[in-house]
Amino acid sequence: DQPVRMQMSDLLGKPPQTRKQIVREVRLQPSSQLDEVELSDACRRVLRFPTVADKSFLIHIGDRTVGGLVAQDQLVGPWQVPVSDVGVTARSFSAYAGEAMAMGERTPVAILDPAASGRLAVGEAVTNIAAARIDRLADIRLSANWMAACGYPGEDQALYDTVQAVGSELCRELGIAIPVGKDSLSMQTRWEDAGVSKNVYAPLSLIVSGFAPVLDVRKTLTPQLARANHSSLVLLDLGEGRNRLGASCLSQVFELPGGAPADVTDAGRLRDFFAAIQTLNEAGLLLAYHDRSDGGAFATLCEMSFAGRVGLDIDFHATKLVAELFSEELGAVVQVADSEREQFDAVLERFGLLALAKTVATLNSSNRICLANNGERLFAESRGELQQTWAEVSYRMQAERDNPATAKQQFADILDDDDPGLNPSVTFDLAQDIVAPMIATGVRPEVAILREQGVNSHNEMAAAFYRAGFNPVDVHMSDILAGRRTLQSFKGAVACGGFSFGDVLGAGGGWAKSVLFHSQARDAFQAFFERDDTFVLGVCNGCQMLASLQDIIPGSDHWPRFVRNLSEQFEARLNLVEVADSPSVLLSGMSGARLPIVSSHGEGRAEFTSDKSRKAFVSAGLVPLRYVDNYGNATEKYPANPNGSPEGIAGACSADGRVTMLMPHPERAHRTVQHSWHPEEWGEDGPWMRMFRNAR
Repeated sequence: DQPVRMQMSDLLGKPPQTRKQIVREVRLQPSSQLDEVELSDACRRVLRFPTVADKSFLIHIGDRTVGGLVAQDQLVGPWQVPVSDVGVTARSFSAYAGEAMAMGERTPVAILDPAASGRLAVGEAVTNIAAARIDRLADIRLSANWMAACGYPGEDQALYDTVQAVGSELCRELGIAIPVGKDSLSMQTRWEDAGVSKNVYAPLSLIVSGFAPVLDVRKTLTPQLARANHSSLVLLDLGEGRNRLGASCLSQVFELPGGAPADVTDAGRLRDFFAAIQTLNEAGLLLAYHDRSDGGAFATLCEMSFAGRVGLDIDFHATKLVAELFSEELGAVVQVADSEREQFDAVLERFGLLALAKTVATLNSSNRICLANNGERLFAESRGELQQTWAEVSYRMQAERDNPATAKQQFADILDDDDPGLNPSVTFDLAQDIVAPMIATGVRPEVAILREQGVNSHNEMAAAFYRAGFNPVDVHMSDILAGRRTLQSFKGAVACGGFSFGDVLGAGGGWAKSVLFHSQARDAFQAFFERDDTFVLGVCNGCQMLASLQDIIPGSDHWPRFVRNLSEQFEARLNLVEVADSPSVLLSGMSGARLPIVSSHGEGRAEFTSDKSRKAFVSAGLVPLRYVDNYGNATEKYPANPNGSPEGIAGACSADGRVTMLMPHPERAHRTVQHSWHPEEWGEDGPWMRMFRNAR
């Protein structure tokens, strides 16, 4: 009955309990000097401040779609602006339930009030994750990452007070558990310099990550403003008009650290806020949502304008405008249609929040962000100019790290007010399931999902082929090389994306050499390529691998190889491609369609042995996809073309159309919910599902 009976002290040892004696200190808060700052200067400084500014230079270099279950990443809307409050993943390849993740932190506040910084970190995690459709606040779990300079005067007290404020008080009142976390409690260093003792320490920092189950990943709210003329932007102010500016971004950009900081003064208000947002979301009463945090309501409104590429007329009707614009009290700005305002107000009234709601902006058609107070215009700037101000830090970082020419192209695109953004054009019936009769027979041909060391896109590839009526089989290269598996029984073979052998031998080069330099594997692949009853698909790393197998693939004359992106960086984006006229059997009936697709590669630029070879390749009609800009034109311009391939070339196919290789990832976009943005009218299937059904 008791196979293991052990005291925890025997298992973990009996270390002495740490005891600390703390002499309490009173932290002085100098008075605020921010009331008289120049407004236009403040607006620009805050938007340019790294805490507030665009983080694209960090976001696009990470693979955000691997696994194929990501429903909402950092990027929002047709112009892919990185302002999402929450990350959302689907639970499976057929479900709409999922998980949400969001973060919160206010480290600068800890200099003035450590406990307030901890409460704000938790509160911000809640207001961020509220953008996802979550059943109850109690469903949220937090991970707490603590950092402190223990032993430095006042910092042990700061840590104790913050842990008590968060763990013993606020989270208990909210009904939220913190089951996991970590700590780094030696955030200081000492040294001697010319006989003088010196010391550097970091202020207390709590980084909170929130996680929760999601009822429906399709109901995730974003900051993208709907271009509805008859709508208003409403501020829900959980600070209840206090508008404290201590340690705010405004105080930091002017180096004026005085004043009391924002704080969570009422846990009940935060609970009611979360419940109200979920109720409004479920009822479809919110067109857009963005929480108020770093940079205050002004930054929140600007980011919503950037995501929707639409102008705003802002008027707070305030007695202290600077405080209302830049205070970082908890809250959110939501967009509400005027026709639904009565229902919206009724929900707020039900949760006791109506008194905290204030209309602060409306949309305009001038593409300008105009700031007034009580009708008196105080500041106006074009959306493009302000967005460039917000994006400049990212642009400068990217230009230093990557190719400055491509960084400049992306930065310049911000000013194009006519840019329509991602605008798909589907030339076939999205709702038509052309393989339904085949699936009904129960016959599922086997397709080999090929894997090699470092390949990471096999699950989403298998899921797409299974939905299309295949029986996907996991086939590792080690099985083929050892003779445990052959390709004879398969009708299709798919080389998946990833980083085979870390791309040490060039993109896909190591994988290809494991075939070419092994006689048994080479013979098996060559025989498969030469059959007339098979198809082959290579995506991303698999595309690079197939390009290196050109010698044993019939009809692959003049194929390119794929080399380092022109940006000199890994690029992860949602790009537009046009399906070109080609022999590819997988793209049959899709010609002319302009579709969003996931790109995620560092070496995707098509390179030909000569201009003559490139022209022969193009004239033979072996280009299955081209990158196009938002106007629908084939392009070499970054970032619409993420790698700089000539003529927008995004792949290749064989002369008989049975072998297709693509650099972007259709398998990561076969469901509509896999797109970070998509037209609202799309149903369950994304347009790339047609490609897998064509294979069947």
